[in-house]
Amino acid sequence: MRMAPLLPEVVVTNLHRRYTGVSATVMALVAEQRRYLNVAVWDWGGLALGGEVSFLQILRWGWSSPSHWRWRVWHARRDNELFVGLLLRSLLRQPWKVVFTSAAPKRPSWWLRLLIRHCDAVIATSPRSADFLERCDAVIFHGVDCQLFQPPADRQAALAEVGLAGRHVIGSYGRIRPSKGTDLFVDALIQVLPCQPDWVGVITGLCQRRDQAFLNVLLRRIAEAGLEERIRFVGDLEQTEIRRWYQRASICVAASRREGFGLTPLEAMASGCVPVTSQAGAWPWIIQPDFGAVFESGSSTSLAAKLAPLMTNIENLDHLAMVARNAASQQHSIQREASQLNQVYCDLLSATSKLLPVP
Repeated sequence: MRMAPLLPEVVVTNLHRRYTGVSATVMALVAEQRRYLNVAVWDWGGLALGGEVSFLQILRWGWSSPSHWRWRVWHARRDNELFVGLLLRSLLRQPWKVVFTSAAPKRPSWWLRLLIRHCDAVIATSPRSADFLERCDAVIFHGVDCQLFQPPADRQAALAEVGLAGRHVIGSYGRIRPSKGTDLFVDALIQVLPCQPDWVGVITGLCQRRDQAFLNVLLRRIAEAGLEERIRFVGDLEQTEIRRWYQRASICVAASRREGFGLTPLEAMASGCVPVTSQAGAWPWIIQPDFGAVFESGSSTSLAAKLAPLMTNIENLDHLAMVARNAASQQHSIQREASQLNQVYCDLLSATSKLLPVP
């Protein structure tokens, strides 16, 4: 009787101690991918997904074959993870098919380009990222968990929790730094808020020490405009509280000057929030005029011009929010992304693999 393999058919890596966007992607996807495939995680970041394996276990059991295929899949999203996978396959001759996902909005370094050339499959998270790669076998957009991110049962009750009952919130979520366009958001609010007395701007996210001077300049601009009570920095929050701020907001602005992919607008859409974004990342391919708006990257004037008509028509804003939620759940769900990734794996593992359903 053949014993069950000690390693599953797929190993996903998260070799970073800090919780990053890649970590969030792995955390969201693995549970969905496990609906169809057995997926283990080599994790340095303490994601606590279950099914973790150590490098010693990979070394010990990596030469064995999985139950149904000749190979296993090694899925990397960072260069160090890719390097280890290629060593296992090409130097130690373990039976791996190495997959790499790139979300970078720029050309990879010479070292990463060299590694990518030896991959079995290369995935980009947007057409923009694909354009910077020498090869790309699939473009798979990130998805959002529409069970985790949901519209509020009562937005006014959510606003009342923070003393904003009867007001409307326009939010910006993410790190506070120039690349995220925090200054563009603040400058646009300074332009539009004087004419919109019922609106409040809220900015969440960590400001690292190196960006403190940048934040101080923004606080001075806000004070000079007399808007200290209407533009709030609420700090670096836990994920549950960030989700609650999505539910409090009616509009979400993502003003990045550059972005790999950028999940914030999708999370906002799933939360019943209207997205307004720059042209960075994957956003031009996601945000449609029937539920959101795209402004000229780097221009606070362009951003203000997109915000003003949205803020003056609350009834239409509610309609746009409903359409945005439907677009997130039907076109950009985490289930869809997981299914497409699993299909790439199965195509590598077996030329005769059956198609997996796409929710």
